[in-house]
Amino acid sequence: MLPARTLRSSTFKLVLACIALFSGAVFALLGYVYWATTDYVRSQCDRAISADRALLVQAYGTAGQDALVDLINRRIVERDFEPGIYLLVDPSWAVLAGSLKSWPAALRAVQGWADFRAPEPAGHQLLRGTYETLSDGSHLLVGRSLDDLDRFIVIIKTALACGATLTFALAAFAGVSVTRRTVGRIEAINATTRAIMQSGLGKRIPLRGTKDEWDQLAENLNAMLDRIEELVSEVGQVSDNVAHDLRTPLTRLRGRLEKASQEVLAPERSHTLVADTMSELDAVLGTFSSLLRISRIEGLDPRASFRVVDLDHVAGEVAELFDAAAEEKGGRVKCESGGRVLVLGDRDLLFEAISNLIDNAIKHGGAGDVQVTTTNTEHGPTIAVSDRGAGIPFEERKRVLKRFYRLERSRNSPGNGLGLSLVAAVARLHSARIEMQDNGPGLNVQLHFPAAADPAGDHARSLT
Repeated sequence: MLPARTLRSSTFKLVLACIALFSGAVFALLGYVYWATTDYVRSQCDRAISADRALLVQAYGTAGQDALVDLINRRIVERDFEPGIYLLVDPSWAVLAGSLKSWPAALRAVQGWADFRAPEPAGHQLLRGTYETLSDGSHLLVGRSLDDLDRFIVIIKTALACGATLTFALAAFAGVSVTRRTVGRIEAINATTRAIMQSGLGKRIPLRGTKDEWDQLAENLNAMLDRIEELVSEVGQVSDNVAHDLRTPLTRLRGRLEKASQEVLAPERSHTLVADTMSELDAVLGTFSSLLRISRIEGLDPRASFRVVDLDHVAGEVAELFDAAAEEKGGRVKCESGGRVLVLGDRDLLFEAISNLIDNAIKHGGAGDVQVTTTNTEHGPTIAVSDRGAGIPFEERKRVLKRFYRLERSRNSPGNGLGLSLVAAVARLHSARIEMQDNGPGLNVQLHFPAAADPAGDHARSLT
């Protein structure tokens, strides 16, 4: 017995509808074949009967009744005319010649066509013929046996019945198999979702290795679960890091305020305390502003504000802006142009991401120069920011893209660990890939963008 879940499945209902539609088409086709074939056989039979009748009537008209009797007798004897049925009776229905012992009782009209049974058991079972009354009052019957057609009809009906049975059997087997397979795959997905709801995001939908649409769906759902698990982990990490990073400045703020409430401070000391407190609050507010900025970037619709942008032009503007800050540390920001490097994106966000990369390179790249390079590669536009500092260990390169993550050597320097997180958010929005390489010494950070066309309507905007 089929499980109730299979019978309730929408796939099973769809399969039943397809079976009904397919069966209807098959039966309509077989019915047409049956009708066309029987009609063809019957019309051939009628033409042969008409030809025989014409010859017999012609013989009667030319030589009289005796010649007609002689011709009928010869036709009965000759093997070539064995299928034919011939009968000539006088006006009183007495047999003069023919292959039947008596005139069929159903054929008493003056003339016409009819299907009839042989008047005696020894004769043919099913006959078809034309009959008429001749000028001397005698009656002529010319016909053919329909036994072949009758047997053909039986064969066709048997074939229809067998075909219908086989069609329903195969369709039912295929329908149940497809439905059970579909229900089984869906149940695997449902079981995984129930396990996730009960025990967490560690479960994944099993793959069967068939590379079909179900495996593709499972792969996409597993990728979505990986992303959800990553986001949940990041949320937990962000919460911990926010609590950890804000506890120290808030503790200092409380200490200063408590000290101010317990002592009478000189005006100069009060100004210093207020300035330090505002500086601490600015740092806290800056952290929250960066978090909100990253959240807004991750929630943007890429199609809303994307235009064709010249990445080389934007990189040149950022390099010029940060060159003075690099000079204060004894270096320069050098920009190597690759010509027009076009990407499809948001100019302001790209400006902000490049700014963060160059700012990080200046802060952590020592006293050396910062190199900014834009190129058009075979895979698409690329921008690279290189420094000559200590670099980032290989095992830390993915972690530094997370919010609030900072290397141990950087914890005493200003910052909140959100700069590269913002770069990662902008890269995801633009479907770009971040790659970090050793610069020997230093770090080389590359952003690889998908290729963008240069529509005529966006040509002017790409340079502004």
